Order: sequence, then C-alpha cells, then structure tokens
Amino acid sequence: MNIASLAIKSFRNRKLSVGLAIASITLSVALLLSVEILRSEAKSSFASTVSGTDLIVGARGGSVNLLLYSVFRIGNPTNNIEWHSYEEISALPGVKWSIPLSMGDSHAGFRVVGTDGNYFEHYRYARDRRLGLQQGAWFGDEDEIVLGAEVAASLGYRLSDKVIVAHGAGDESFIKHADEPFRVVGILAATGTPVDRTLYVSLAGFDHMHEAWQTDEDGHDHDPLAVTASAEGHTDEAQHTEDEHHDEEYSISAFLLGLESRAAAIGLQRRINQFEYEPLSAILPGVTLLELWEIVGLVEHTLRAISIFVVIVGLSSLLIILMTSINERRREMAILRALGARPGHVFALILGEAIAITLSGIGLGILLVCGIFMLGQGWIASRFGLFIELNLLTPNLVYGLLLITLIGCLIGLIPGIRMYRYSLVDGMTIRV
Repeated sequence: MNIASLAIKSFRNRKLSVGLAIASITLSVALLLSVEILRSEAKSSFASTVSGTDLIVGARGGSVNLLLYSVFRIGNPTNNIEWHSYEEISALPGVKWSIPLSMGDSHAGFRVVGTDGNYFEHYRYARDRRLGLQQGAWFGDEDEIVLGAEVAASLGYRLSDKVIVAHGAGDESFIKHADEPFRVVGILAATGTPVDRTLYVSLAGFDHMHEAWQTDEDGHDHDPLAVTASAEGHTDEAQHTEDEHHDEEYSISAFLLGLESRAAAIGLQRRINQFEYEPLSAILPGVTLLELWEIVGLVEHTLRAISIFVVIVGLSSLLIILMTSINERRREMAILRALGARPGHVFALILGEAIAITLSGIGLGILLVCGIFMLGQGWIASRFGLFIELNLLTPNLVYGLLLITLIGCLIGLIPGIRMYRYSLVDGMTIRV
C-alpha cells in the first residue's frame, strides 16, 4: 500500500486545515530565522560600528564611557586631552593614522564633532566600509560643516544652508554660537551608525567658534571644551589654517588610532595607559563593544525567547489540527483497514502527514525569509545599517531547524498512536 499516495489524497480532501497548519509553521519558522539572522547581524554590525580602528584614546576613565562618547555620541568625556599628547602618541612607531575628535557642542539634539580630513579618509564601519558623500564635499574651511544623513533628513537641510551650533550636548541649549554660523558643504551617505546623527566641523572651526565666544563681552565663564592655551608664550591671534592651528596648545576629547600591525595594539595600549605627561586610557574597541553588548544583551535574549514561543505555538497548532481530525477520519481509517491496510499503515500515514506538514512549513519558511532579505537587503542596510549576509548554515540555525523537525515528528506520534489504537477495534463501526 502506497502511504505517500494516500497522504497526498488525504491532503487534498483537507486543504483548509492542512494549509492552515503549514502556514502556521511557515510563519513561525520564518520569524525564528529572521530573528536569529537579525540578531547575529545586529551583533556583528554593532561590533563593527567602528571598523579598522585599533585603539581609542581618551582621558582616564571607564572604557565603556570612552567608547560611548567617542563612537556612539552618548555621554561626555571626563576630561580633555592636550594637543601635545595627541601629537606625541600619533608619532609613535607603528601608528599608521590618527583621527582627533573634539566634542561638547550640539545642534537640535544632534552632536557636533570637530575633526580633520583623516576622519573621512580613515574611518571605517560595518566590515571595513568607507564613508561616502551623498551630496557636496568634505569640509575645507573653518566655517564649513558636513552633516550626517539622518541630521540632514530630519532637519531638512540642504547645501549652503546656515547652521548655528549650541554650546552643550543637550536637546535644548540657551547658549548658541549665533555669531559663528557654519555653512553646509556636504551630506554624508547613510550608514545606519551614529555617523548619521552627527555634524562635523574642522578642529580650527570648532576652536575658533569657542575663542570668539570666550572673548565676547557678555561675561560668560571660561569654556572647558575650548582652547586650553596657557597664558605663557601664546598670542591671542586666531589661527585659521590646520597647520597653524596644530602649532598651538589645543585640547581634544579623544582620538582614534590605526596601527601598522594589530599585533602591536596590546603593547601600545599598555604604553598609553602609562603615559607620563597626563593620565590617559586606551581601549580596544572590539573588546569594549563586546562588553557593551553584554550589557544590552537582554534585548537579544528577549527576541530569541519570543521567536521560540512563536514556534511552539505553530507546532501546537499542528498537534491541534491533527488531533481534531481524528474523529472525523475514523471512518476513513476503517475503510482502509477493510481494504487491507494494517494498523502499522494507519500509524505511518498519520506520522507521515505530520512530517510532511512540518517539512513543508520549514521549507516555505526558509524561502520566505530568503525572499524578504534578498528584496529588502538594500533598504535594511540604508535604514538600519545592517548588511545582511544570508547564511542559513550557521550552527544555531541548523540546530534550530533540526529541532523543529524532530518536534514535528514527535507531535505526529501522538495522533498516530491514537489512530493506531482506534484502527484495531473500530473495524467498520463508528463510535459516536
């Protein structure tokens, strides 16, 4: 007796119930795969928010805090770093490039960062991707500003618009550098990282803005994030070029380092942490990112738990559909017995149907996920900064699919055993 043929005919007679069971498993499997893929890619993308940077250096303090304000624009530096220290460390053997960062101002709740051309040249994200310009160019003069994609989109800025920066990092500020507006010369392409939520100016422009504010006659206190030039041997003359700017004793908030060899990172980190001129902290961004991920890992575990519960609900619906159909199919099984089917054939038919429904749901779930991510890959990358690599052969996914298949088989045993028992005693008589 051809069990497969009987199962197909049975499916045709119960299209609705079988279709609902397959749809339930398809959606639950698709959700499980989607959550697992997004979780894995989010963790990978989170770990590569800053890619290619070997060390991040800031004033002495906690490693997570340094990472948060230098990369994620959250929080504030505990202190500033003198320009002399930045130059000395940047000139150490093995240092390939360095990116200075000055912080402390904002615009409409978005952080403003003072930096130089090295940021656009060397900053990498999401597996060594370079920054790109959506419009315009990188700043060249001290009155020019470049906007992150989200800043431009949220505030509706275009090239040549004027931007007034406010002192402080809060959403609201009553101290604005209205006399020193910046002109928008560039808008960065979307990255899905904190780069999109940042405005960039030159170090000269950043410090000149604070110099003008300090020397204003309105009686404001000294700005701790502005120039730290000592009174000895320094002139009050403003320096408007990068080279002249660097010759003076400025302060910055942090800086990023790229090394000739990553193997030298630990040694250089130890050397910077023991820097004699001023107390500094150097962190390995990859290690600190993983520490930070552990802190926010509750969301990851919650998403995984939700997807597991959805799969359980999907498989439960399979059990419910199979069990509710038992009484309806007792006459069908009795007829099969009369035609020569043995109890084992009846058991195999019910079990085979459960396995077929489970495998069909898994297969359709995989196809659905592949289709969604293939069609939405570009949008997900631009909107959330997740560059999805559709790999379904990871151990977690393979084990998960095998476990769902096994549970589907076990579920098929319950109605299979019950129908096996019925077929032994029912014959051609239906018990109502």
